[in-house]
Amino acid sequence: MGYLFLVVFILVIGLIIYMVKEAFANRVIYKEITFSDFPETFGEVKLFFISDIHKRVISDHIIQEVQRSKADIVIIGGDLAEKGVPFERVKENLLKLKTLGDVLFVWGNNDYEVDYRYLDALMLDCGVKILDNTAAFFESAEGERLIFMGIDDISLKRDRFDLALADAGIDEGFKILVSHNPQVVSKIKSEHQIRLVLSGHTHGGQIHILGYSPYEKGKLKKMKQTTLLISNGYGTTALPLRLGAKAETHLITLKRG
Repeated sequence: MGYLFLVVFILVIGLIIYMVKEAFANRVIYKEITFSDFPETFGEVKLFFISDIHKRVISDHIIQEVQRSKADIVIIGGDLAEKGVPFERVKENLLKLKTLGDVLFVWGNNDYEVDYRYLDALMLDCGVKILDNTAAFFESAEGERLIFMGIDDISLKRDRFDLALADAGIDEGFKILVSHNPQVVSKIKSEHQIRLVLSGHTHGGQIHILGYSPYEKGKLKKMKQTTLLISNGYGTTALPLRLGAKAETHLITLKRG
């Protein structure tokens, strides 16, 4: 009986160590996504997408890897912070991301657990563009446009998809929507011409027991009205443990194809 208990104890400790390693992994997932209508004059555009940082400090390894890949635009998909995270750590993460390129941000639910007005001012001071039910534009020398739309958090009912659409305008352009919560896809119609949605929030379920979790693992989904990428995210909430949903970031290459 004592021997069996020892074996079970060792297995449990081993599982916990494994789950901690999964939670603190430093992975860049490379995705190449082609669209028949991607603006040809942009060639290819590389987006570094990181969501759900929470309490973590972004690893220098991640920054160096993305620097070598030469990302064009950095997108923070919400939950940059949460209750108890010092602003010094948030600023450190922002300054690291700024070394990679222009940074865009959308609000997540946990970002409102801190002094969000101070967080807003800190991001502006660091040169981060906040997409708060608004849009940002990047234009090629020939006048073709990449349009990044961002909405505020859905779970807190701060989202105004209509305002983001209005800000994007009806001009021709390749539209990308950033929403912390992937539920936004229920609002999207084909006529909105939003070609890609980037989301996090679910942590890929974070912990899967016997393969089951309330949320599915992060993935790229081709849908009728758009293409959706859901990230497992970089950090965790509550316990710093993951099982079956390893921490991740994404380097996404967009091109015509």
